[in-house]
Amino acid sequence: MSDIPDTPDREGNRLAARAARYARVGTRVGGVAARIAGTRLFGLDDKTGNAAALAAALGGLKGPIMKVAQLMATIPDALPPEYATELATLQSEAPPMGWAFVKRRMMAELGPDWMARFAAFEKEPAAAASLGQVHRATSLEGTRLACKLQYPDMQSAVEADLRQLGVVLAIHRRMDPAIDTSEIAQEIGARVREELDYKREAAHARLYAAILTDEPGVRVPRVHPDLSTGRLLTMDWLDGRRMLDFVNHSLEERNRLARAMFAAWWLPFARFGVIHGDPHLGNYTVFEEEGAPSGINLLDYGCIRIFPPAFVGGVVDLYRGLQEGDEARIVHAYETWGFRGLKRELIDVLNIWARFIYGPLLDDRVRTIADGVAPGEYGRREAFRVHQALKQQGPVRVPREFVFMDRAAIGLGGVFLHLKAEMNFHALFEAAIAGFDVATVTARQGAALTAAGLR
Repeated sequence: MSDIPDTPDREGNRLAARAARYARVGTRVGGVAARIAGTRLFGLDDKTGNAAALAAALGGLKGPIMKVAQLMATIPDALPPEYATELATLQSEAPPMGWAFVKRRMMAELGPDWMARFAAFEKEPAAAASLGQVHRATSLEGTRLACKLQYPDMQSAVEADLRQLGVVLAIHRRMDPAIDTSEIAQEIGARVREELDYKREAAHARLYAAILTDEPGVRVPRVHPDLSTGRLLTMDWLDGRRMLDFVNHSLEERNRLARAMFAAWWLPFARFGVIHGDPHLGNYTVFEEEGAPSGINLLDYGCIRIFPPAFVGGVVDLYRGLQEGDEARIVHAYETWGFRGLKRELIDVLNIWARFIYGPLLDDRVRTIADGVAPGEYGRREAFRVHQALKQQGPVRVPREFVFMDRAAIGLGGVFLHLKAEMNFHALFEAAIAGFDVATVTARQGAALTAAGLR
């Protein structure tokens, strides 16, 4: 994965490391598979115990498998709830690279004189995650920087870990065949592979900077291309505090942050067909002005989903169909997304989900996202009803483009729950889709992607 030429010994070591990772990950996941098979053979149903065993097996591993596990935990119906709960507790942080290792990696990316290209570069990482780590630095012009440096040999590790994803999903299908997860696996694989390409992430950041240029409540860091490569991404360092630091602030301040979050996720989607597929608390911080929270810093651009404009049209069609009771428009929306074999019973099941997701958007009044439902219970009743119904109708194949759209909606709802925001979500959504037209989104998206270097 570095720019240093491979030698036979180096390549042999890499192949040995890859084989060792396959064996280590495969053994741990395979052991859980055997446990699950054993409990089913003897007529037992220990989902909680099996889920804990899987979390324990993955928790001893580092690297991409942790990111994959956490993605699985946040995609509705990708795994049984017992498993999702356990996997959501996993931490994706890996042991950071030491300074000697960092120097070798930076030399491979920027050349032997790399330190001369910075006024300062901190030896200790500011953060370490599953695919790389971030160092604070200062440019020669005095700009504070965040340098995200990818760990070595991540491509091999990702391929090894994605293979085990297939094992996990096969376990799920044997336990509970209501959901056909084959396209979920394809989608996760595509997004995780994209996260290895820091040039693509830099283009995503440029895209969001252009899209959100008129949104003062959302800040996007500027990319420094002269200090970036395919495995090193250098951007402005944006100061900010954790979102959870503000959950007990005034309602006005909490609502201000919630509106910024809404703008950061739904305006790019409704107007450009682009969505941030990973709205978890580590991907943004809160910036303050004159001692008060003013908006959010959107920090990470690895998991960005670009949709065909027709898919966005399906989202609007479903919203209008539910709003107007237009059954034909509702069915057309599901078909646009890629659902097949839509019988009356399956449509009724999908509508349970749709009315839950769209409920706050259809309700023209100031309200919380959960509207009186306890945060811990939010969505559980609907998820249970959908799953029970799918057992009768399934297996249902979830279209791959639907995966991160659903995940983003659920994740964003979780942020609104944390903030206890009280807003007219209907008015916000209507403003986002005002004058919506698929042809307009197509033209707008094409121009933006070309300008960002994504086409």
